[in-house]
Amino acid sequence: MWSWDAGSGARAILFMFTANFFGPAALGKLDSIHDSPKFTTPIANVTVPVGREAILECVVDNLSNFRIAWLRVDTQTILTIYIHVITKNHRINVSHSEHKTWYLHIRDVRESDRGWYMCQINTDPMKSQIGYLDVVVPPDILDYPTSTDMVVREGSNVSLRCAATGSPEPMIAWRREGGEPIPIGNGLEAPSIEGSIFNITRVNRLHMGPYLCIASNGVPPSVSKRISLIVHFPPMIWIQNQLVGAMIAQEITLECHSEAYPKSINYWTKDGGNIISQGAKYEPIMVDNAYKVHMKLTIKSVGQNDYGSYKCVSKNSLGETDGTIKLYHIPSPSTEAEETTTPTTTLVTKPTFKEFTTKLPKKKKQKSTESSGSSNVITDTKPTKGRDIRQRSSPNDLNKEKLAAINDIAPSLPSKANINGVRSSKCCYKVGFWVCLYFMMAFKKI
Repeated sequence: MWSWDAGSGARAILFMFTANFFGPAALGKLDSIHDSPKFTTPIANVTVPVGREAILECVVDNLSNFRIAWLRVDTQTILTIYIHVITKNHRINVSHSEHKTWYLHIRDVRESDRGWYMCQINTDPMKSQIGYLDVVVPPDILDYPTSTDMVVREGSNVSLRCAATGSPEPMIAWRREGGEPIPIGNGLEAPSIEGSIFNITRVNRLHMGPYLCIASNGVPPSVSKRISLIVHFPPMIWIQNQLVGAMIAQEITLECHSEAYPKSINYWTKDGGNIISQGAKYEPIMVDNAYKVHMKLTIKSVGQNDYGSYKCVSKNSLGETDGTIKLYHIPSPSTEAEETTTPTTTLVTKPTFKEFTTKLPKKKKQKSTESSGSSNVITDTKPTKGRDIRQRSSPNDLNKEKLAAINDIAPSLPSKANINGVRSSKCCYKVGFWVCLYFMMAFKKI
């Protein structure tokens, strides 16, 4: 910052120059302290972008016959006196408003115009005040110290540099061109990196892509430079499904995912290593996305000879790799239906009344024996094939024989009635309700 001394040489130069230029009358003599000119407001500091026009303002009250002059303080250069431009700088001009407000105009401002400027009144002694002109410069990125596009191997360390000028000094930030977050290690990410140097330790494929070095200092416009980071690595393959099943005549698609840079050569092979090409049977498709390739192989109609092992192969200048997918046979639903056995049907003939009566067992007399607290309990309640009879908790052997005889006659008919706890046999539908009722009552009496 410049300061002004009241006894400096610039004031003496101005005093002598004013006397010679305007004559002795130009040097005002104060008749009274009340007639003395004075500054009403201080000169405001001005900030102007380079290339624009700067205007400094000096407001004086009661100027009368006195004169105003503008000086450059740091170079002790007289710029204007009254309405006359003294300097040979064609960008300098002076104007006033009713001899009260005096303006110093500097067109097409340059950085060299930055500094202190003085407004003087040619009183005796001189009166003056100063103001500062600040020239700001938008940022500009320097080509030489700034990094260019870089090609590195995966796992190496990388430093990206960006140098810029401007006033005030620019701030540097790094961002990805597409706006994606930047990996910074330990699984962390950041939207941007501050600083003129961007260091990457053990660079990997996730760092690959274009970056923007952005310089800004509050003076528009901000500027940026695009720097591309290219990471080389050998091919790698991922397979989601290594076992794929298909039926005869079915259309099936096998898939592999490959990553490599420089870009890899990708193709499919089968069994003996023969490369599969585009044709009526096979349709290989490759979908590229930066360093990633989605490999697809569509088999339009699977035949018996298509079952086996398929390989997706990826090659570049740094290496080669492959992955295997096994295609196996799945039986079609129609084939499974043919292999299932047909169930057999058993026909049951309707017995005659004579056959029915001859199969009934004869009634046997049994001596009743008393047994305290003892009873015949049937523990196996699971019904057998052809029988659907629920018995009481303590039936006798004769009832069992008669019921078995009835069931043997008509094994396939469902039971319906249930009288006094004894379920009727399926024969009720064959010989009639009354016959069945007769035998049930006989069972009850025994």
